Amino acid sequence: MSRQRQTLLPQAFEDSTLRIPIADITPLRELRRDVRKSVKYRQIASSIAEVGIIEPPVVVRDPLTKGRFRLLDGHLRIDILIAQGVQEVVCLIATEDEAFTYNRRISRIAIIQEHRMILQAVKRGVSEERLARALNVNINSIRKKRNLLVGICPEASDLLRDKHVPINAFIELRRLKPMRQIAAAEMMVAMNRYSLGYVKSIVAATPADQLVEGKQQAVRGLTPEQVDLMTQEAERLDREFKLIEQSYGADHLDLVLATAYIASLLDNARVVRHLAQSHSDLLQEFQKIAELQKAA
Repeated sequence: MSRQRQTLLPQAFEDSTLRIPIADITPLRELRRDVRKSVKYRQIASSIAEVGIIEPPVVVRDPLTKGRFRLLDGHLRIDILIAQGVQEVVCLIATEDEAFTYNRRISRIAIIQEHRMILQAVKRGVSEERLARALNVNINSIRKKRNLLVGICPEASDLLRDKHVPINAFIELRRLKPMRQIAAAEMMVAMNRYSLGYVKSIVAATPADQLVEGKQQAVRGLTPEQVDLMTQEAERLDREFKLIEQSYGADHLDLVLATAYIASLLDNARVVRHLAQSHSDLLQEFQKIAELQKAA
């Protein structure tokens, strides 16, 4: 996705966080009793008691009552804070009430988000040992996540900021020079593939002059001829990807206009009657397109 297209997206959150009385926040669901007895609940409670809230809950302003908010994400955290007697919490303010889609799209925390949470906690004076104890993980895991983006260029990390990328995939990305890192991240996003194996295949198909060490390492199970073939194929895919990206905006606009035009035709009873009598197969396809436009 190009920078130009990213700027067209609406702002998801207000510019600043807000400290809100918990009494003014309305949860959208009630926690079951068994959830409060779960390991996850106890882990989060321990983390909050040890280092406080690192990831702010997400709320949206209640359109019916001024000064009140609806809770989109963070039901466990809010429930724990209430149990601990906390009266206020700093929240992110979403600009749209999309509770269902928010929780579906922003699934449990991506690795770069976790990295930034750890950096924020360390900046606040929380030791690595304390973080490991609070999150019930090995201290080496904390250190790996803290150093996650060392050697990763900002543009590549921005592309992957909300993606679930294996931590070892970043070790592979460090072998690439910055421009190749960006290209690799764009391919991962475009293909919606973030596995370690996929990243290794990108690195294996990278020309030597785009590697930090300036030479390709032997890939287990592949001959030099196969690696050369992968490199050529990767270069071809890069060229095709850039061509598609250049025409994406115009193609998308043409598609929107075409679907809108088809929808307007189907609002005309005479056109629908003619299509039903003479071109029933086209009518069915037009109706499918119109339904997709309404769903979008």
